[in-house]
Amino acid sequence: MINIVLFGPPGSGKGTQAQNLIEKFNLKQVSTGDLFRYNMKNDTELGKLAKSYIDKGELVPDQVTTDMLIDELKKPTDTNGFIFDGYPRTTAQTEALETIVKEELNDKIDICLSLVVEDKILVERLLKRGETSGRSDDSNVEIIENRIKEYYTKTAEVAELYKQQGKYVEVNGVGEIEEISQKLFAEVEKIK
Repeated sequence: MINIVLFGPPGSGKGTQAQNLIEKFNLKQVSTGDLFRYNMKNDTELGKLAKSYIDKGELVPDQVTTDMLIDELKKPTDTNGFIFDGYPRTTAQTEALETIVKEELNDKIDICLSLVVEDKILVERLLKRGETSGRSDDSNVEIIENRIKEYYTKTAEVAELYKQQGKYVEVNGVGEIEEISQKLFAEVEKIK
């Protein structure tokens, strides 16, 4: 199995590259955003619990997110591994993910791939995306800059942990989509 943590600030092309990695290596993407939407839409116990925090404007506790992740990994799959997107975001979540992957999959996180793109380019990409996406958070420069800053603040400690484990790899996220994909594929091939 191949288990990848995929990092990239908003506008880095992470969504596109995740799909390319999934197709190339037959992986399943586990996105915390998707897990929240699924659990809340289907009114699961975890979805109701998460919604109770969100409705009060509070952050959903790590344990709720972790429990959603465990439920997802217990589902049968015929893939060759997982891409974790949006999790982990803290040291506690990183440690929890290592434990979950070991206990539920009898495996480990193999690599943390991080797409690196200059902030100026990220802002340009998101503003362009905002013209067609209809997302209000993609059309305001201040909001975009805040999202990028928040991303770096949240992921710095996690990146450092993966660096210490020798699993952190930065890939230039600027250029042709296919060219960036090939760089990511090459990094994954090294660990296979």
